[in-house]
Amino acid sequence: MSVTTLPSSRPATQAAAPAPQPSRGRVPPWARAGWLVALLVALPVLAVLADAVAPIFGGGGSQVWHHILRTSLLPYLGNSLQLGALVALMAAVTGVACAWLVTACRFPGRRSLEIALLLPMAMPAYVCGYLYTWLLDGAGPVQTALRGATGLRWGEYWFPEIRSLPGAALMLAAVLYPYVYLLCRAAFLQQSTCLIEASRTLGLSLPRAFLRVALPLARPALAAGTGLVLMETLADFGTVDYFAVRTFTTGIYEAWFGMGDRGAASQLAACLLGVVALLLLAEHASRGGRRFHSTTTRQPPLRPVELRGMKAWAATAFCALPVLVGFAIPAGGLLWLMLEQGDALAPHRYLPFARNSLLLAGTTALIGVALAALLGWGLRLYPSRLSGIANRVAGLGYAVPGSVIAVGTLVPFGLADNALDGWMRAQFGVSTGLLLSGSMVALVFAYLVRFLAVGQSAVESGLARLKPSLFQAARTLGCGPGAAIRRVEAPLARGALLAAAVLVFVDTMKELPATLIVRPFDLDTLAVRVHNLASDERLAEASTAALLIVAVGLVPVLVLVRAMRRGG
Repeated sequence: MSVTTLPSSRPATQAAAPAPQPSRGRVPPWARAGWLVALLVALPVLAVLADAVAPIFGGGGSQVWHHILRTSLLPYLGNSLQLGALVALMAAVTGVACAWLVTACRFPGRRSLEIALLLPMAMPAYVCGYLYTWLLDGAGPVQTALRGATGLRWGEYWFPEIRSLPGAALMLAAVLYPYVYLLCRAAFLQQSTCLIEASRTLGLSLPRAFLRVALPLARPALAAGTGLVLMETLADFGTVDYFAVRTFTTGIYEAWFGMGDRGAASQLAACLLGVVALLLLAEHASRGGRRFHSTTTRQPPLRPVELRGMKAWAATAFCALPVLVGFAIPAGGLLWLMLEQGDALAPHRYLPFARNSLLLAGTTALIGVALAALLGWGLRLYPSRLSGIANRVAGLGYAVPGSVIAVGTLVPFGLADNALDGWMRAQFGVSTGLLLSGSMVALVFAYLVRFLAVGQSAVESGLARLKPSLFQAARTLGCGPGAAIRRVEAPLARGALLAAAVLVFVDTMKELPATLIVRPFDLDTLAVRVHNLASDERLAEASTAALLIVAVGLVPVLVLVRAMRRGG
């Protein structure tokens, strides 16, 4: 998941307070450390590009790559683009409509629904897909009840196929629309009520005022939310693999593990990286030079319009449906399955999966927050152009699918292992094996590359609220920069650091493609356990691990709810 800066009470035109300025001269150590972090985070992407280009210069690529090029590349591209377009459309419509309704209208259940609409963020898309497959498949309870009620046999009636590309798109949209909802709701809250009232006095109804005034002004938020949805869709592996939809992520996994060709996997990863880059460039270019901020300094919030009768209950039903589809039904089904059967393993055999997940997520969260703090305070105390570029590079990992990061992690780690093993054999006649690429070190590194941006967003938003005068006062009292941070600013930013740790922890718990590719062969996490059981059609047994992942996923939702209530 991503971190969203919630609306502030400060007017849009008010200038942010300047960051504390360091003394000019020698570059501070924390700034240099930030540059090193950015270089390390960029290493997987550079490794993928280098490994993809090398076979071309060496003879045009392997037979596996030529086979993929002839038979599978266009289906991978077509399915990925189709899936992304469907998910983006459904998530955008649902997120924007729900955000406008809970912001601009009053109807029964509005106060509860504006919070409940965030709950699907806690549900991993692959878990949602597994549950709906169990519900809607031919042998599932829905079709079984239908046959019992009508007397028809299977094949004598039409029923939508859940294991299809539209089915996968529905599963992804059901849990990803909160990205659009959250950003658009913040944008609508920041819009001045004067604009809507002026459009109403000019004869526009509330729906037309939304289409012609509010929605165009919220375009950057809509584009950002839809972009996040597209990134998550292209990065998904568990859902598309279970629904047998062949996309770039499934192709990368098959090329690496099914065909044993690292070069072909890298070339597919480079293609996927190119698609992501083109999408980002297209969105940026579509904005042009247009501006979307208000020109007034006083911006009274929107006054919700009271809906009555059928319109009010229709708004309630419309906003409740995404919560029902994206969270209530999957969570209820998982709970029922767990109580009926659950995982058959004894606790002493099952708990290691939870222990591995907690260990990996906790380690990643601690290191991720430390690196995010290093980058955040480095830019705050040494605001140079190079430091700014380093921070942006370090945050690019979230836009890169986990499968690409996994391939990019194993390539340099594998080369380092081979070089070390060759040197040890030559010098001492001893083989070191896979010290890095076959250990948790590589997996934690892949997680950090993927989710460091999440920690950065939380830390930077927390630092932006600190008054520079506090740091400067500590410096005048004799504290060095490190002491001023440790004794003054770090305690004040404790909430932001804790939020960053929680968000990185939960995202790591849910990550599947990078875990499947990079993990040591004897290490299974809750996400891997769910995937393996679901792949074997043992959905009831997978419910226990899936519910644990969902329970952990509720933590960042509660953090966001608390932040939304504080932000108004």
